[in-house]
Amino acid sequence: MAAIQSLPGLVEDVLEPYKKTIDRWLWPDVLRKQDTSISKAKQAISDYKKAGGEPEGLAELMVFYCERAAGFCSDIVNEDEGYFNALVRTFERALKLANTLPAPGRAGLVTRLDAVRRISHKFGYGVGDDMDFLLSKHT
Repeated sequence: MAAIQSLPGLVEDVLEPYKKTIDRWLWPDVLRKQDTSISKAKQAISDYKKAGGEPEGLAELMVFYCERAAGFCSDIVNEDEGYFNALVRTFERALKLANTLPAPGRAGLVTRLDAVRRISHKFGYGVGDDMDFLLSKHT
């Protein structure tokens, strides 16, 4: 683990295929009529975990999931309640995991999740309010 921490670029390279999968399924090309798939995006996170992924990488993938899901909803105006529910659940899991990490890594992840929370207030459906509660509960 120490070797990976000393080579941050290596961690990103390991995460890249998982991030590409998450990106594809959470922010599809709507002009090409691609669909979203929560299950396929979450499968990438699960695959990383099953492959023996480190907690730092797992937290990064969860935060990336939240960023991409929130970004898609903000830019494309997605109003799928199931998509929102999955975003809030992943947001909570990411917060919980981030809080188990050493302070330097945790702070950056929580800052990124806070940005997701702010964006999510535009969606309605109580998404931003749920995230407000979760952020206050887990930080």
